[in-house]
Amino acid sequence: MSDFGALSLIPPLLAIGLAIATRRPMLSLFLGIWSGAVIHTGGLGIAQTFDWIVAAIIVDDGFHVQILVFTLLLGSGVALIWRLGGAIAVRNWATENLRSQRAVGLTTWGLGILMFFDDYANTAIVGSTMREISDELRVSREKLAYIVDSTAAPVATLGISSWVAFQLSLISTAYEDMGVASEAPNAFWTFVRSIPYNTYALLAIAMVGIVVYTGRDYGEMLDAEHRSRTTGAVNREGAQPLQKVEEDLGEPIDERPMLRTFFAPVAVLIGVTLGRAFWTGYQTWQSSQAETGAPTSIGAAIEGDGAVDVLFSTLQVLIDIVGEAAFAPALIWGSFAMVVAAIAIGIGYGLFDIGNGVDTVIDGFGIMLTAVTILVLAWTISSVAETLGTGEFVANVAEPYITAELLPVLVLFVAAFVAFTMGSSWATMGLVTPIAIRIAYEFGNGFELVPVAVGAVFSGAIFGDHASPISDTTVLSATFSGADLIDHVRTQLPYAATVMFVVVICYLLNGYLGVSPLFFLPLGVLLLVALVRGLSEFDANRKDLEPVATDPVFDTVESDRQSDADSTDRNE
Repeated sequence: MSDFGALSLIPPLLAIGLAIATRRPMLSLFLGIWSGAVIHTGGLGIAQTFDWIVAAIIVDDGFHVQILVFTLLLGSGVALIWRLGGAIAVRNWATENLRSQRAVGLTTWGLGILMFFDDYANTAIVGSTMREISDELRVSREKLAYIVDSTAAPVATLGISSWVAFQLSLISTAYEDMGVASEAPNAFWTFVRSIPYNTYALLAIAMVGIVVYTGRDYGEMLDAEHRSRTTGAVNREGAQPLQKVEEDLGEPIDERPMLRTFFAPVAVLIGVTLGRAFWTGYQTWQSSQAETGAPTSIGAAIEGDGAVDVLFSTLQVLIDIVGEAAFAPALIWGSFAMVVAAIAIGIGYGLFDIGNGVDTVIDGFGIMLTAVTILVLAWTISSVAETLGTGEFVANVAEPYITAELLPVLVLFVAAFVAFTMGSSWATMGLVTPIAIRIAYEFGNGFELVPVAVGAVFSGAIFGDHASPISDTTVLSATFSGADLIDHVRTQLPYAATVMFVVVICYLLNGYLGVSPLFFLPLGVLLLVALVRGLSEFDANRKDLEPVATDPVFDTVESDRQSDADSTDRNE
């Protein structure tokens, strides 16, 4: 049990509550950190507050510093693309080729699913790529941030990514600590069986598709979308976007807007990041294989008698390689290459000289300062919760109430609350997974309930991540989408809560009636469709708004195009 007991809940809950109520995340986070220092030291805690902030930046492996460098360099890349007129070119292309908000939303959703290898890279690439196109078709920044955020972590926790490698390590370590490694199923097999029970991730991805395709919204997102469609204001008046490209960088060069000035640097970012990550992963994997005397080539490492065995063995090898990949340094390499490519394009086409390019790089650092500050404070409040034992307190309080039937629901709630208060899904998974596996082993028939518990941990961790304004992926999603952080949280929360409600129903059906994922997952999707329709109708009627999004601006544009075409036909 935590030495500080229920007091350990005060700092994160204070920070989150103040941030949502006041819309001032930096002040709220600082006050939350300071309150934790007061509790920890029993005095004013000022020195402890700043010690924690510094410690949150300089972690042992330098991971946070690397993410900060990547964020600043990406800001420079975005600034260069803006200065080169890439945003204008994309806007012109969108006007010519994309007909609706639905098309933009589905494209963003699809990109989010394709960028499965890392959640940070996902938010950066998809948010930065789709922001200008979304603005052109009057998709609110809140909606864009929701689509980006609700595909990044859910997709990463299901595909071949650093997330999966981390999850596999947690499962295998838990088996070893329990002393059952020799009789336990393979960690990879346990993970595969847990995927259907990672129900929040699966349904959150489906929820984005439902909302985008139907054009139905509710809660504050309905207000945001109505504002954006009718006024063209993609952010609300008074919003404080974490990245303000237009305001901070001035007018772009509009002499020769070219799509290559936008897509070439982004392609370099993706290519270099992936290439560097997989290369470092492969090298480290080879070294670890050599140390144990195992085969050091991918082909020789793949084993199995049948097609299924070979498939699982191949996936295991790929996940091992990805797990060894150094994604944070790879992101730095990719963002630096993006900056170099953008400067080279600017000089090559005579759009600016090297001096103007360097000035733009520095300006790009500036547009990221707010985001970087909030990111550091969010990491710090997570450290405060860890120091005070918030997660351990919540887990220990809930443990006596767990039964076999309620196991997934209670594990889900514990993981969600821990992630919500700590702002870190990885920290939550690291803390709750060993406890959940042990309890599932004790309550179940051997290892029968372990995949269920593992999936519930991952589901709760991702939900808490989505609901919390102190989550790093929430901050980065708002940053690269150009949205106000608290507006993003307030508009995303009703959608995340809807998915969570359906997940609980699915788990209860499984626990009490034995309904398998083969049936409760499709049922969950149908429930989401019904809830989205019902909630959008109810909220729209209450606010006297249209429940289904329309595209008045681009309906008009399309009409103008058709009129021009008819006129041309008559003249001919």
